[in-house]
Amino acid sequence: MKRETAWRIFAGEYNDSTVEIKSEGEMTPSYIVTPLGAKVNRVFIIGVLTDVENVSEGGDFVRAHLSDPTGVFTIYSGSYQKEITEALSSIDVPSFVAVTGKVRTYVPEEGTLYVSIRPERIMEVSADVRDKWILDTCKHTKQRIEAVLEAMQMAESNEFELRKLGYSKDLSEGIVAALKNYGNIDLNKYVALIQESLQYLVPGKESSPDIKEDKKLDKKKETKEEKPKVEPEKKEGVSSSEEEKDFEEIEKKVLETIRSVEGEEGAPWDDITEECNKNGLDKDSIEEALNSLMDKGLIYEPILGTIKTT
Repeated sequence: MKRETAWRIFAGEYNDSTVEIKSEGEMTPSYIVTPLGAKVNRVFIIGVLTDVENVSEGGDFVRAHLSDPTGVFTIYSGSYQKEITEALSSIDVPSFVAVTGKVRTYVPEEGTLYVSIRPERIMEVSADVRDKWILDTCKHTKQRIEAVLEAMQMAESNEFELRKLGYSKDLSEGIVAALKNYGNIDLNKYVALIQESLQYLVPGKESSPDIKEDKKLDKKKETKEEKPKVEPEKKEGVSSSEEEKDFEEIEKKVLETIRSVEGEEGAPWDDITEECNKNGLDKDSIEEALNSLMDKGLIYEPILGTIKTT
């Protein structure tokens, strides 16, 4: 049996997955299908390991979180993979970590699906290796967006036509399944994930992927249920680029504040908020900046209510 491809995928896309293709035999792999058509059995991810927690009395079952620029992966490892569990538990937090692992799903009730990862291999890496993974994953995500756009323009999307355009068998099958199960896929959301990730590599530089989008979408794909695109509300007289710059300044102030007040164990959330208030920031802006910095892996929460820089 062939070894499944380890997909490079951002947490923001992986965690949106709600479609599962279950195996029908003992040796047949199971998959999840992401909104961009990745048919995933295994993944290769790199990010900041922010916490590792024992979830069993004997310490032989652990839960960990790994953060990339778009969100957080949840990782579970148990006694059936003792070496991996011990390696995961021995890594100092926070650290840049690379994980190759298999898809894991949990369905608490019909219509609800949660995804996580069971690691097969884990190792510490450098910031440069992490940055290269972000760039590679942006390219892979861009390719999937373009493939979905191609499929949307077909009178009826099918694997054969996508294969003729040069897309792999797994991606072609996944895109057909995604369009069937997810309905109207918000591609703008995933374009934004790429943009945010590229800006994270070069702070302050506006980067935009070259997504090939044909404006002449097939009319047969337009339905009455299609919702109009809603633009985010803008402040009067302020451009979106100016708003982004303003928010970057807020993030910078909050990060500097945390560094100025944290000790070896970090800084209490209330102390950070109080100090930021003294610097003229309002509560909503502070919380938004803290969440954004946490998503980017620049800060983490070692203990509930305590923030520490990476």
